[in-house]
Amino acid sequence: MAKAKAKRRTTAKSRKTKLRTDVAPAVGPATVPTRWVKFVVGLFLLPPAWVLTQTFFTAFARATIHQGFWATEEFWFFGLGLLIWLCAFFALPRPMWIYVFGHELTHAVWVLLHGGKVSQFHVTPRGGHVLSDRINTLIALAPYFFPIYSLLVIVIYGAASLFWDMTPFRPLLYMLIGATWAFHITFTLWMIPRGQSDLTYGGTFYSLTIIYLLNLAILSVFLIIASPGITLVGFARELLTNAVEFTALVTRALHTLKF
Repeated sequence: MAKAKAKRRTTAKSRKTKLRTDVAPAVGPATVPTRWVKFVVGLFLLPPAWVLTQTFFTAFARATIHQGFWATEEFWFFGLGLLIWLCAFFALPRPMWIYVFGHELTHAVWVLLHGGKVSQFHVTPRGGHVLSDRINTLIALAPYFFPIYSLLVIVIYGAASLFWDMTPFRPLLYMLIGATWAFHITFTLWMIPRGQSDLTYGGTFYSLTIIYLLNLAILSVFLIIASPGITLVGFARELLTNAVEFTALVTRALHTLKF
C-alpha cells in the first residue's frame, strides 16, 4: 500500500455561520472528477490491450509450434520454475512476509525512480505501507505489474557474470525467472479481489486495465528475449499490422451501424 505524506495548515479559526435560505451559494466552474476521466481513458486502452494480446499469443504460438521454441532450454526451465511455484502456492503455506516485503519494496523503488523520497518503510506478514513525498498511478500500481523478484534474479546473475562464467547456470536462471514471475502473477491475481487500496487511487477499472497491459508488455519482452525466432522489430511490425487491421475492422463496423 502506497501512502503519500500530506501537511495541512490551519490558516484561520473555525467559526459558526448562519445559513440564509434566501441567498444562493456561489457556484464555481464545473469540473469533471478525475476518476471519470481515467475511466474513459481505461475504455480507450481496451483496444491496445486487445491488439497486444492478439500479437503476443500469435507470436508465442508461431514460435512454439513452427520455430521450435518449445524444445529450447529457456522454454522448459522457465516452465519448470513456473510449475514448481504453482505447486508450492496451492499446496504450501503462502509466504506472506516475502510478498509484502516485495510489494512495499516495489512501491519504494518506483518512488525513487520518480525522484521522490521514502520516509517510512513498514512490513509485517499482515500488511505494510510506504510513506513518501509523492504518489502517482505508476507508483500505486507498480507491485501489480513489476516483478521485482525476477528483476533481482536477473541483476544478481548479471553481476555474478562480471566475475565468473555463469553460462553453466543459465538453466537455473531461467527456472528462477519462471518461479519468481509465477510468484508475481499468482499473488497479484490472489490479492486484487481482496480490496487492495492501491487500485482505488485511479479507479479500479482504469487500474486493472493498466495492470493487464503492463504485465502483458513485460511478458512480451520476456518472449522476445527468450525466443530465437522472435525479434523486437518483427514483434513491433506485427503489432502495428494488427493495430491497423483492428482499426479497419472497427471503422467498417461503425460504417455499417451508421447506414
